[in-house]
Amino acid sequence: MRWIGAVMATAIVGASGMAHAHGDAPRAEKAGSVAKEQKPWGIAGDAGAAVRTIEIRMHDEMRFSPETISVREGDTLRLVMKNTGKLVHELVIGTKRDLDEHAALMARFPEMEHDEPYMAHVLPGRTGAVIWTFNRAGSFEFACLVAGHYEAGMRGKIHVAPR
Repeated sequence: MRWIGAVMATAIVGASGMAHAHGDAPRAEKAGSVAKEQKPWGIAGDAGAAVRTIEIRMHDEMRFSPETISVREGDTLRLVMKNTGKLVHELVIGTKRDLDEHAALMARFPEMEHDEPYMAHVLPGRTGAVIWTFNRAGSFEFACLVAGHYEAGMRGKIHVAPR
């Protein structure tokens, strides 16, 4: 019967338009080819195109530091997440609506796994990275969607200024 629940969760996640997952492996910069699917908040970037690196610390007080990032439309950033706590954290970029939907799914299915280029799952004391091209102007968000962390306020803002 457990496999039926897993199949149902996979079907729900697949229908949501976002793949979701939480494995125990640390996420580092991906080598090789990454799926480049245009999202409202941008597209996966190439490491060689990164114009700057921003370090984001993840704290067990359910906060990111910094909580706000400003970027210019078209810039590719290397976001390096450092988990300074004792809990697993992650960073997921998206719109508020996408993050709200993903957080609700994570609350229902906390063991789901995902590996998208706009997400990094980071074990305690480790680092992870996301290389992202912000090719759409607007206000977007990032959050930790580990069950309970989003609800506790572990989220931030990304402001993408037009060219």
